[in-house]
Amino acid sequence: MAAENIHPIFDRLLSRQEREQRLRQNARVFWLTGLSGSGKSTIAQGVERRLFEAGYFPQVLDGDNIRSGINNNLGFSLEDRQENIRRIAEVAKLYVNSGVVVLSSFISPTRAIRQQAAEIVGEVDFMEIFIDTPLEVCEARDVKGLYAKARRGEIKGFTGIDSPYEAPENPFLSIPTAEMSVEEAVEQVFEAVIRAIQWTE
Repeated sequence: MAAENIHPIFDRLLSRQEREQRLRQNARVFWLTGLSGSGKSTIAQGVERRLFEAGYFPQVLDGDNIRSGINNNLGFSLEDRQENIRRIAEVAKLYVNSGVVVLSSFISPTRAIRQQAAEIVGEVDFMEIFIDTPLEVCEARDVKGLYAKARRGEIKGFTGIDSPYEAPENPFLSIPTAEMSVEEAVEQVFEAVIRAIQWTE
């Protein structure tokens, strides 16, 4: 379809401010990045539950869930990873404009990929959380058996083995999960998120 046939109606919809006021929260995207097995999904789920119980309206976007649906046509090359994150960032942006607090859990291995997501979402609304877990710890956990497959050559382009992971340089928050329990990690992220989303008149 030609671009001249597309006519967005954003200006005629309810505003983000109206939605945030109704939900009593400042919408943000908290982007959890880290190696496979670092604990991203577990922490995101725990924080989502804590926020919901505290009266907020959060939504987790998780890599495996998204890849089983909207992104099920993408592989794991760097190009496909970039498209995966581009689509997720667009979805996260829609949620933010609806006043929702988003917890995005994605390896998103390169700084360029995460910068692309930040530019789509909006730099002010994009809060990068580095789930800082050393490769050897993630590999020892190997909760999905993926590292073993990658070491045997059954999975190509696996982040941390034969595909790069670039740690964030200046994240909003860094969580060294090898030094704390899951509960402690969830609590640290929850407290930081609460400070960022608290509604003030």
